[in-house]
Amino acid sequence: MLLELITPDKKIFSGEILLVQVPGEKGNFEILKNHAPIISSLVKGIIRIVCIDHKELTYSIDSGVVESKKNITVILTDKVI
Repeated sequence: MLLELITPDKKIFSGEILLVQVPGEKGNFEILKNHAPIISSLVKGIIRIVCIDHKELTYSIDSGVVESKKNITVILTDKVI
């Protein structure tokens, strides 16, 4: 699954991943390969990424939006803290 984490200034992350966990308005949720299409707003919290090599990355955000369809997930946020 391809993930892109983007701010207005630059692309923070782009690559193949196993899963991403995001802070949704009603709680954290994970997006895995073949997830049903989804668009959701995000709140202040941690984005957790598990890469193909099982390396874990975390990023803090204040808010944002995530869209996932056809194994492409895009997260847009104002800034990564």
